[in-house]
Amino acid sequence: MTDDRFILLEPGAVRPGRVPLPPAFAVKAMTADTEGRFSMLETTVARAIPRHAHDIADECIYVLAGDLGVEFDDRAFTAPKGTFVLLPHGVPHALRPASDPPPRVLQISSPGGWECYLEDLFEAGPSVLTDGELDPVKVNPIASRHHIRYEEPS
Repeated sequence: MTDDRFILLEPGAVRPGRVPLPPAFAVKAMTADTEGRFSMLETTVARAIPRHAHDIADECIYVLAGDLGVEFDDRAFTAPKGTFVLLPHGVPHALRPASDPPPRVLQISSPGGWECYLEDLFEAGPSVLTDGELDPVKVNPIASRHHIRYEEPS
């Protein structure tokens, strides 16, 4: 019996998506590959990711190299290589590089969809940036389609 969903990626290989992603976002398992159960990416966190919450998806992060800054609810942590972090849906969090070179992580979102959000975000291009940084006000119309909310300045 063959399994049409079996995937074996060689080192450095990625799953092709609708929109090419920058090399910092290597999709290893797409939502479609897992029947929606999860998506998995190997990601280099080179820029700060502003505070946001996922309405549906839990986010799992395993630090492969470097140090990752994690803000969770009202606490802040530094997660070195080998650390696992579970970010449950509904709780605001932010991520940032805390080392040079920036941290490399495995990120699993369950249910899947993270790579679909990234494709929409990169398709929007610089229109979601202000002064080279993600602008929550500009990102939220895209993020909301994926059940993600970024905290906007008051």
